[in-house]
This record gives sequence, C-alpha cells and structure tokens, in this order.
Amino acid sequence: MKAADLWRMPTPDAEAFASQQPFCIDTMSLPQWIRFVFIARLNALMDARAAMPAKCEVAPAVAAYLQQEKTPAHHQLLIVRAVEKVDQIVTEST
Repeated sequence: MKAADLWRMPTPDAEAFASQQPFCIDTMSLPQWIRFVFIARLNALMDARAAMPAKCEVAPAVAAYLQQEKTPAHHQLLIVRAVEKVDQIVTEST
C-alpha cells in the first residue's frame, strides 16, 4: 500500500469507527479501513494471544476497490497478493 501511495491518509473521525457496515464502507475508504481497523484488530488479537477469525477474505474486496479506483496493474498485483497472504495466514491459524 505504501508503494501505491495508499498508506498516507488522514485518520478517520472517531464516529467512523462505529460503523456497522462491512469494511466500514459507509464511513471510510477501503484503504482507511485496512490501515486503521483491519490491521489494528489483527495486531490486538496477536497481542492478546486471542484466536484469529475462522475465515478471512479481504483480498476480493481489495481487488475490486483497486480496479474501481484504476490503480496501476502492477500496484494492484502487489497489494492483492499481500492481502491474499494475510487472508491465508489468518484463515490457516485456526
């Protein structure tokens, strides 16, 4: 995400984190959700030595978002592969 210039962004307002929608789609961009929600939740679970989610499928949403935003293909490939790896690691950790 850093290489594609999708990492530097403002922190969402506190109210944005209260969203009940998948990926906080109504209050954040997908890159904001990945950075400020998804990664933070995974880190919190690891720190607490808690169980990971039984299934993780974030990569398809990321692929769709990047295509919609017309992100260059080489960046799409790198980002989606990285997220697919995270999905795999989380899913296989149970």
